[in-house]
Amino acid sequence: MDTDGREPAAMSVRGAAVWAMAGQYLSFAVQFATSVVISRFFLSPAEVGLFSIGMAAALVVAVLQDFGLARYISGLPTLDRDEIARCGSVAFLFAFVIAGVLALASGVLAHVYGQMALAPLLRIIAVSYLFVPLSVIPMALMARAMQFRGHFVVNLSGALAQGAVALLLAATGSSAFALAWATVAAAAARGIAAQVLRPSLPRRVRLDGIAPVLGFGARSSLLYLSGALGTRTPDLIVGKALGTFAVGLFSRAASLSDQFRMLISGAIGSVFYPAFARIRDRGEPLGPAYLRVCAGYSGVIWPGMAGLALASEPLIRALYGPAWSATAMPLTLIALTEVLLVALPLHIDLPILAGKLNPLLARNVIDTAMSVLLLAIGCHWGIAGAAASRLVYGACWYLLYFGFLKRIIGFDARALLAIYVRSALATMAALAPLALAYVLWSPPATMGFAPLALAALAGGLCWLAALALLRHPVLDELLGIARQVPLLSQVIPVPR
Repeated sequence: MDTDGREPAAMSVRGAAVWAMAGQYLSFAVQFATSVVISRFFLSPAEVGLFSIGMAAALVVAVLQDFGLARYISGLPTLDRDEIARCGSVAFLFAFVIAGVLALASGVLAHVYGQMALAPLLRIIAVSYLFVPLSVIPMALMARAMQFRGHFVVNLSGALAQGAVALLLAATGSSAFALAWATVAAAAARGIAAQVLRPSLPRRVRLDGIAPVLGFGARSSLLYLSGALGTRTPDLIVGKALGTFAVGLFSRAASLSDQFRMLISGAIGSVFYPAFARIRDRGEPLGPAYLRVCAGYSGVIWPGMAGLALASEPLIRALYGPAWSATAMPLTLIALTEVLLVALPLHIDLPILAGKLNPLLARNVIDTAMSVLLLAIGCHWGIAGAAASRLVYGACWYLLYFGFLKRIIGFDARALLAIYVRSALATMAALAPLALAYVLWSPPATMGFAPLALAALAGGLCWLAALALLRHPVLDELLGIARQVPLLSQVIPVPR
């Protein structure tokens, strides 16, 4: 039991997943609608590219913002008010450091890219990080207690504030600065909502006894920094090599792919870390639970990302208009890369839980080097080469982490292969209607949104039928989650 004066009212893993996914879906809807309207009516690829460069640079530095506090708090056996105050003090300390570093680096970045507008844009983004500590600790405390209703409110508040400010300023001609001020609004809204739900501001700065916090945070931050160099630098590399127009196209493809993946299952990742921490604390093996997670990720995300890749051309044209049509090709390759990257989920979380941070960091450094090197090489062949490099990177990434995770978690490799086979068959069933529509109805270059939507609906029905025929493990999980929804709990029978 925690000793912070509250008895946490924990919910089940499936119940937590429902709230996490609900927040993710609504936040995605707001962000997606905002990006479509802004891209179609207000901002050009070059303007979006300028913001993408600034945001990518900020995110590389901002890996220090959390400083591992969320995982540190979730992993503690007990937690008291003093420890919460120490964590909050560390969060505010690093917020000021990050904001200062970004402000000082803004002029240098503008000179490197030859884009003077980057300097004020990056300084605006820096302001947003001053609000992040307001949400870091409350979100960690709510996750620790499996209280994901709070996460729902916080995430949706941030998405609504970001969308409203971005649309208002873009419509009034603020160009890329509309997106920068929107990040400030999102961070402020998240912080205010989090503090209302779970007040955790330290009454005074507590720097005594922070050695364990700093020790865990320092190692975690090295890991995050290495990972950020691999995941956040693509926009920087493409922008420098190919220009703001190309990075606008590449960034839009990567963003759409990432948003779609997060829509499908991104939110439930925050549920799994405290859930696996509880399994570990009970002394139970992690392998069987990990196979269920792999079944969930591959059974759900593979059809979604493969479908996004197949539908990229008509989808981009329908959503963003002809000015963004060149985004379709990189979107196809980046979406297929996600199929590889979700095949081994929780590759950061579980080694940390198992106390394998140092070997994880070593592999993460190799991971980052592969990502940067392959992308730099791919840029020699333009945006097509840059996108193709992501697919090569995904294959190398899988080989790098498979054996490592198997040793730590102890899962059955044959059982995992059987899950992959069933997920692949379900994926092919989901893609069949759209593939047939291309052959029998209309090719990708001329297909309208209505037939695309019909094919997607048919693909979803085929996917569900395939899950049932294949007895895919994810079907039971999906039905279990659906039973947590009040409107569906009376409709879906409980298996005997």
